[in-house]
Amino acid sequence: MRISNNVSIPEDEIKLSAIRARGAGGQNVNKLSSAIHLRFDINASSLPCFYKQRLLKLNDRRISKEGVLIIKAQRYRTQEKNREDALARLQKLVSSVGAVQKERRPTKPTKSSQRRRLDSKTRRGRIKAIRGKVFD
Repeated sequence: MRISNNVSIPEDEIKLSAIRARGAGGQNVNKLSSAIHLRFDINASSLPCFYKQRLLKLNDRRISKEGVLIIKAQRYRTQEKNREDALARLQKLVSSVGAVQKERRPTKPTKSSQRRRLDSKTRRGRIKAIRGKVFD
């Protein structure tokens, strides 16, 4: 499975098993194993250390304490589509971890924008003060 230009996951590191889907589905839900359980051991994988660390740091309920990512795909009625869906979700998760976010630089509002803000607040306060009770 291709993640980026230089990162890929070999198929033998991904364990797929068919299970019975939960929920309403009529007669087929009790007979067919159309849902897919995907298990991916992050620590034992051939991913670069950068990806492994970022994946393990994620606060995701799909990642167990042992570092095993478990994805259950049961969105579709067929096993093939659920297999494709599970692999696509794994690929999306791993590639999202690989993207380095730009570091945020704190900025300050300009003097003129601060002045405009305070002037509008003063103007609004005057309008509200005029609405008050009139004393003789």
